[in-house]
Amino acid sequence: MWDERFEEIVRRYLPFLGPEEILEEDATLRDLGLDSLGTVELLGALENAYGHRLADDALTLETFATPATLWTVLRDLSAPAA
Repeated sequence: MWDERFEEIVRRYLPFLGPEEILEEDATLRDLGLDSLGTVELLGALENAYGHRLADDALTLETFATPATLWTVLRDLSAPAA
């Protein structure tokens, strides 16, 4: 679903996810240890890695709820406008 770079970055902020455990699309990031400071740091890391800034309206708990929702927002930023 997402690229390796995304998973590598996200995993850095999930202390409760073991290195051999699969990062499931619908895993709750908070349950895996993502806290408020980690969310801010993750946001910065993703913006730097992908060269896009998330719009203010995307900075919600829902965006950072699961890897799938976060990836969807990031992917949509990268998609060319129709």
